[in-house]
Amino acid sequence: MSSSQSLQLPRWMDVGLLPLWNLCVALAVAGLVVLVIGQSPTQALAVLLQGSLGSVRGLGYTLYYTTTFIFAGLAVAMAFHGGLFNIGGEGQATFGGLGVALMALALSASLPAWLMLPLLVVSGALFGMVWALVPAYLQAWRGSHIVITTIMFNFLASSLNVYLLVNVLRPKGSMAVESANFADSARMPALHNLAQSLGVEMPSSPLNLSLLLALLACVFVWWFLWKSRAGYALRSVGSAPKAAHYAGIRPRMQVLIAMGLSGALAGMVGVNEISGVQGKLTLDFVAGAGFTGIAVSLMGRNHPVGIVLASLLFGVLYQGGVEVAFEVPGFSREMVVTVQGLIVLFAGAMAMVSAPLFAKLYAAFQRTAVSHG
Repeated sequence: MSSSQSLQLPRWMDVGLLPLWNLCVALAVAGLVVLVIGQSPTQALAVLLQGSLGSVRGLGYTLYYTTTFIFAGLAVAMAFHGGLFNIGGEGQATFGGLGVALMALALSASLPAWLMLPLLVVSGALFGMVWALVPAYLQAWRGSHIVITTIMFNFLASSLNVYLLVNVLRPKGSMAVESANFADSARMPALHNLAQSLGVEMPSSPLNLSLLLALLACVFVWWFLWKSRAGYALRSVGSAPKAAHYAGIRPRMQVLIAMGLSGALAGMVGVNEISGVQGKLTLDFVAGAGFTGIAVSLMGRNHPVGIVLASLLFGVLYQGGVEVAFEVPGFSREMVVTVQGLIVLFAGAMAMVSAPLFAKLYAAFQRTAVSHG
């Protein structure tokens, strides 16, 4: 149960009006910062929207970022509903990408795409799940705090990826710290290539069929959490662990389920990045998406629909921010990151600051309606 719900906000205000208000506040503060540094907020916003949504290519890049953020946001939300704060999405996505790469390097030269691609998806999800289950076990049976262990596992996954690329997976004679290229059967089809096969010309972009997987993952998370018995048990432990234990639900097992599914969703980031875009295993391909998923989940109210909308917003910010840094004279990449950080701060981390005000206004409206009724 969110803090705004405890303040007796109606559902439409909690999940609709409040996030929209926070976004408006964030954009207003970001606009003031842009104005202070001597730039035009309207020009920067126009370039940002044009660069992210104003062309087919720009939209393709925006949706590519959106895909990654959906997986990362769903991973955080799944653990959150189980009463856990999983900030290890970065490491779980890295390990998922490693699973995708190992499967592709081992079998892509001998298997057709219709068989190879499902294996890559399963491999990425399983590797991400395994990497999340270790901290889950340590919390459930050894009392280790999930925040501390998942932070540690982020660094472990990154270090393991570096070691394997430098010492095992890098082709002999190559100076680049990356694996060999995958065979074509291990490449998730790009949208512009699919369109071209149907006779439709589209500009090239990193957008691929992983977007469809992300949307299917949203449907699964919604069904699992709100329509299945297992999801009800998980949410029960997350909201009232003692009452759930009294009702016969095993909290330790729910910790494993929540973190396992969370890790599997984070591992799917590797499918989008490694199979869909890179076509090989590279260093730091996650690039902070696991941490962005925390803000996405907070802003999306830990609901799949909200996460999709929040992911689209962050996709616009990432793609549009690149265009702003390139098109607006004197607007550096650091300024873009500052503006993005302000939006994360106000629309994500400080999402509940305005909730008491909205609760008071809603209570006053109810009293007025009753008195006039």
